[in-house]
Amino acid sequence: MLIGREKEIEILDAAVRDDRSHFIAIYGRRRVGKTYLIREVYANRFTFQHAGIYAGSLKDQLESFVSTVELAGITYTNAPTNWIRAFDGLKRLILQSKEARKVIFLDELSWMDTPKSGFLAALENFWNGFASARTDVILIVCASATSWMLSEIVHNKGGLYHRLTEQIHLKPLRIKECENFVQKKGLVLNRDQILQYYMIFGGIPYYWELLKKGYSLNQNIDRILFSSDAPLKDEYNYLFASIFKKPEVYTRIAKVLCSKKAGMTREEIIDAAGLSNSGDLTRRLEELESCGFIRSYRPFGRKKRNTIYQLIDAFTLFYYSFLKDNPTDEHFWSNQVNTPRMNTWKGLAFERVCLTHIQEIKSALGIAGVLTEEYSWYCKADPDKGIHGSQIDLLIARADQVINLCEMKYSATEYTITEKMDLDIRRKMQDFTTSTGARQAIHPTLITTYGLVENKYANTIQSVITLKELFS
Repeated sequence: MLIGREKEIEILDAAVRDDRSHFIAIYGRRRVGKTYLIREVYANRFTFQHAGIYAGSLKDQLESFVSTVELAGITYTNAPTNWIRAFDGLKRLILQSKEARKVIFLDELSWMDTPKSGFLAALENFWNGFASARTDVILIVCASATSWMLSEIVHNKGGLYHRLTEQIHLKPLRIKECENFVQKKGLVLNRDQILQYYMIFGGIPYYWELLKKGYSLNQNIDRILFSSDAPLKDEYNYLFASIFKKPEVYTRIAKVLCSKKAGMTREEIIDAAGLSNSGDLTRRLEELESCGFIRSYRPFGRKKRNTIYQLIDAFTLFYYSFLKDNPTDEHFWSNQVNTPRMNTWKGLAFERVCLTHIQEIKSALGIAGVLTEEYSWYCKADPDKGIHGSQIDLLIARADQVINLCEMKYSATEYTITEKMDLDIRRKMQDFTTSTGARQAIHPTLITTYGLVENKYANTIQSVITLKELFS
């Protein structure tokens, strides 16, 4: 069941309607639906499709590729011993094809690129010396190893430099799209339940496919994650291993970032994870961000060198909150309801959902078309200057001279502003204007689930955004 992906479908359909050859790279994290999207759009229109073999040797990869070419009707006189010769068979297949548009799909490309195999050179030769000179080839490549796709294909500095005609970064579904999925599947879940599942798994389609009818939300989560034969019991370990060739450093970075909700500077990550300050760390942080595990942001009023890296991946946060200790209770999640541990996680996870739905928040504020920048901000206490010490998780600085100071609060009912919270918001506003000298109007904004209880402190809040707007 294909939900959303309208822009991506248009790109793939346009390539079929065009009168030139196309080289399309599709990348995105494990389980996000890359292969499914391609097969749904092109259905039975493939001239050739092949997938690499996980952990296969050069011999394994070549034999598998040759077998797929021969099944398509091309016979090799001698079994190829290198990729240049192997691609000759694909060229002959294209030359003999009567189809108007030759759709070639190479999946799990990184697995085919074994050490010292010459695979990339052969791919470059196939595209630069053959396919690009034609007008009828659509070459589509993708891989679960997102970091490999970015370094070797999308940002290739060799023979494939600037050779891609299109690139598609397939991102997780928005929460509204997940609601559409739930409805089409005939599941009975309300928006709060959809939100809770999203706070665990984000918008990864494969995880949503695992939901079954006839089970409550908590029963589904127990079955998927905590039962003895849970399908996602070891998912976290596979998640990093499938994306990064040497996942250990990446998981160390994710682990230390889980310990500080506001994020860390590069120097703090180095100290906490025991890493060296090198270009490798820069690359790894960029790859983690490209794969959607972290975000980088510059605190308001500070320079680029003060960049903060913050974990935003829902499943990674959930893993370190509940799964890392490998609980053995098959009803673990059902038994966590309303515990302090679960409530703490809900608060953190809801903030992550908000941070990945900034566009929906802007639309709710009526500023979808206004130029904005998003920040977090903090300051230490300084009694001499009357600064109490504050942390603000989301600031939306607008071109119309307004800053939305956003408070993100998960609640099972309408949220109540207490005297303590009212004082906290006022102190944050005072600290922010005193420390930064900001002259914009500050609009305290509440993002919550069901709205705001009207009491004598509610007037502090200028705007309220609820699930209704996040699902819009």
